[in-house]
Amino acid sequence: MSEQRNDAYEMNFDGLEAAHDKAKDSKQTLKKLAVYLSPYKVQLTFVLIFAVFSTAFSVVGPRLLGRITTALVDGLVAHWFSMGLLTNFPYMLTITIWLVVLFVVSALLNLVQELIMARVSTEVTYKLRGEISEKMHRLPINYFDTRSHGEVLSRMTNDVDMISQTMSQNLSQLVTSSTTIIGTLVMMIWISPLLTVVSLIVIPFSMLIMTAVFQRSHKYVSEMQEALGELSGIVEETYSGMSIVHVYNGEQDAETKFTETNQKIRSSAWKAQFMMNLVEPIFNFVSNLTFVLICVLGGWMVVQRRITIGDCQAFIQYVQNFTWPLAEIGAAGNLLQGTIAASERVFEFLEEEEEVPDPEISASKETYEGNVRFEHVHFGYQPDKIILNDFSADIKAGQTVAIVGPTGAGKTTVVKLLMRFYELNGGKIFIDGIDSTAFTREELRHIFGMVLQDTWLYNASIMENIRYGSPDATDEEVKAAAKTAHCHEFIKTLPGGYDMVLNEEASNISQGQKQLFTIARVILKNPAILILDEATSSVDTRTEVLIQKAMKNVMKGRTSFVIAHRLSTIRDADLILVMKDGDIIEKGSHEALLKENGFYADLYNSQFSDGVIVED
Repeated sequence: MSEQRNDAYEMNFDGLEAAHDKAKDSKQTLKKLAVYLSPYKVQLTFVLIFAVFSTAFSVVGPRLLGRITTALVDGLVAHWFSMGLLTNFPYMLTITIWLVVLFVVSALLNLVQELIMARVSTEVTYKLRGEISEKMHRLPINYFDTRSHGEVLSRMTNDVDMISQTMSQNLSQLVTSSTTIIGTLVMMIWISPLLTVVSLIVIPFSMLIMTAVFQRSHKYVSEMQEALGELSGIVEETYSGMSIVHVYNGEQDAETKFTETNQKIRSSAWKAQFMMNLVEPIFNFVSNLTFVLICVLGGWMVVQRRITIGDCQAFIQYVQNFTWPLAEIGAAGNLLQGTIAASERVFEFLEEEEEVPDPEISASKETYEGNVRFEHVHFGYQPDKIILNDFSADIKAGQTVAIVGPTGAGKTTVVKLLMRFYELNGGKIFIDGIDSTAFTREELRHIFGMVLQDTWLYNASIMENIRYGSPDATDEEVKAAAKTAHCHEFIKTLPGGYDMVLNEEASNISQGQKQLFTIARVILKNPAILILDEATSSVDTRTEVLIQKAMKNVMKGRTSFVIAHRLSTIRDADLILVMKDGDIIEKGSHEALLKENGFYADLYNSQFSDGVIVED
């Protein structure tokens, strides 16, 4: 009984948090969830049947135990007055056997029910996670640009986990608790309608008190969750900027913020726990009060021979077993509300507008020369906010094209459109004379290689990080690419060499080493067109020289687009496109643009004023 009470406490406490987010359209969400459950109608039907019979068998138990008590008492009375048989052992043995059979069958049915629900919930959540993963690859990049990574991850992990937990535990709990209440109430009425009325008068008071406690606790739980989120933010900010905190002597301020927020958590958590801990003494008081009333009234009815002593004992057990299923239903209802909200978030993600479908047949070629042509390209991240007004350019195979301009000019946007991360509002982009929309995205992006300022490496060996994107490459090919990228020698000096495993943030290697690995990755892929976001600003001079040599190696014979931050690095570019406010305002070679003495010349000279290089 104590274990049952603790479960109910936990369910209600967790349910308060789960119910904090309410669904916008519960009916429609439940319909969508039912679609995922529809293939398992047979299994769910068996779960329902097993739950009903399992509960029914367990409900009969107290009545049979009561009969044993009655037989034992009757035997003692008979023995006292007539010195006859102490009790009817065959009768008691028969009932005991039936009790064992009922409890064993009930336990087996409950076990099978739990196994079936675990299997169904696992299959459904497996399917949901698979669909979410597939959906992620069909969503436009704009979706991820406008939402936090944590929000997307939460839908795949926390929300799906809540759906799984509800299906595996709470749905069967709802059925079991409901059946227990109905079965127990039937048995109570069968034993004594009068005792049942007395019990039902007292029980609602306990439920009202506990409901009031749960509602009051909800306020403190919400405050605690909000404070926990605030504390996480403070810890993350302090940890990620620890060096800055020390430089500006901000330790005391950070400690003060942490202490204040931690105090909020302690205060709200204490209040929530205190309110929840009131439930057990309240329940015990009401239960004891009910117990006294039932004992007095039941004892009087036993004396009056209106019920047997065994029925009185069974009734007391039924009263004790009647209250907590109600609490469990309330808790499961709270969790169900949270689950519906979680399901709604998952379905919203699955129903997000996807990228324009790829053509059924890709206009692929065996080899690509690398000619690129922009024709009157119009684009804006929002339809009413156009960034590229009328962008046109013709780049020949093998040319190095530098794109320069102030922040917000549209340099990075051009590259994103080239890779078809976004759809154009107007105009066209051609690769070797073929409209880029005639390729599948996979084939189009296979033509390109990228080296970005923000490197991306993952938790795997150096060998696997360089091989990423070229899974069929041999170890020798990986090493050859590393040699071309000027990183082979220092890889050999690292612990484990090519087998050294990078941690999750690749913080066990330097920024320059990261950059050289990404260059080696591009060399291994051997693309026809390169996109380079100059990434030498955060490395030392020696490493910068290595990176520049590696970039020159990878650019040989390939069409290259260079997003230039330091204009001193693009003097040798075949074509410089100067952008401002989404338009190409100047284009030509470095010398030609300087002679024009226009915007590019002003931009270039500003970076070398007083001999100081200033990044835009």
